[in-house]
Amino acid sequence: MEDIELKTAPADFRFPTTNQSRHCFTRYIEFHRCVAAKGEESGDCEKFAKYYRSLCPGEWVDRWNEQRENGVFPGPL
Repeated sequence: MEDIELKTAPADFRFPTTNQSRHCFTRYIEFHRCVAAKGEESGDCEKFAKYYRSLCPGEWVDRWNEQRENGVFPGPL
């Protein structure tokens, strides 16, 4: 049987506290900036996707995706 290796985003000196809300939001933005710069087919952005998916609650991601689609996302993309 193959072992499954679970990982989360690495520690980031910009977010030293235990509350990871800002870390989650930043990783989400980094992923979408990467996709905008390199295209959806680029594998270079996958690490950012893994990071934000491991840090962010699914409800937040769903809401942010909807906001991006509607052009009202509050962050800089």
